Amino acid sequence: MNFPENLKYTTDHEWIRVEGQFGWVGITDYAQSELGDVVYVELPAAGVKVEKGKSFGTIEAVKAVSDLFAPIAGEVVEINTEMKDHPEVVNKDPYGKGWMVKVMITDFTQLDTLLDVQAYKTLVGK
Repeated sequence: MNFPENLKYTTDHEWIRVEGQFGWVGITDYAQSELGDVVYVELPAAGVKVEKGKSFGTIEAVKAVSDLFAPIAGEVVEINTEMKDHPEVVNKDPYGKGWMVKVMITDFTQLDTLLDVQAYKTLVGK
């Protein structure tokens, strides 16, 4: 199982990679392994505002359908259009090509409430 150290994590198993004023968001390797084969991802349109801890979309796998929760507040500026035709990329590369949305961050202080890699590993028992 992969746990990149340069990310922040949520207790709902989303991650965010921050670069400047933007954050790329996806689900963790642990989450995709628990879900199984991903068959569909529903994402918001660019321009949609997201709130920390609120659902911004859904992910459907063979085993279950789950909500996707925003790790921080912001405005969606880009979605990963590859998700529409190739949602299985989440299983293959959850931290790279499997990113879901790019958000312009509106409240950087919310990053302080997220888990670092050690806290996330503890959460999932690794």
